[in-house]
Amino acid sequence: QVQLVESGGGLVQPGGSLRLSCAASGILSSIRTTGWYRQTPGKQRELVAAITGGGSTNYADSVSGRFTISRDNGRNTVYLQMNSLNTEDTAVYYCYADYWSGSTYWGQGTQVTVSS
Repeated sequence: QVQLVESGGGLVQPGGSLRLSCAASGILSSIRTTGWYRQTPGKQRELVAAITGGGSTNYADSVSGRFTISRDNGRNTVYLQMNSLNTEDTAVYYCYADYWSGSTYWGQGTQVTVSS
């Protein structure tokens, strides 16, 4: 059973930074694409950033230039560096992984709150 364990969420002031981590129990080389979604109450879950096995990245327009996704295959971990945070970034952030087998797995979610 694949497990994705997220960490790094919390409370930060506007303009601040946070780094989210997502540790996968499986082998990252078996993952086609991995990344982060976020969700706020009453809204659909939206894609924040994604990275392929080849290292290609994709970002939502709202975070482009502020967030950076990266992966460390040796540690089976994906990171989301979030800079210049604003109140609209407040959400629960979910890590996901699409495997070449066709399966998709999700983390449990980590709360990010941007507030003064």
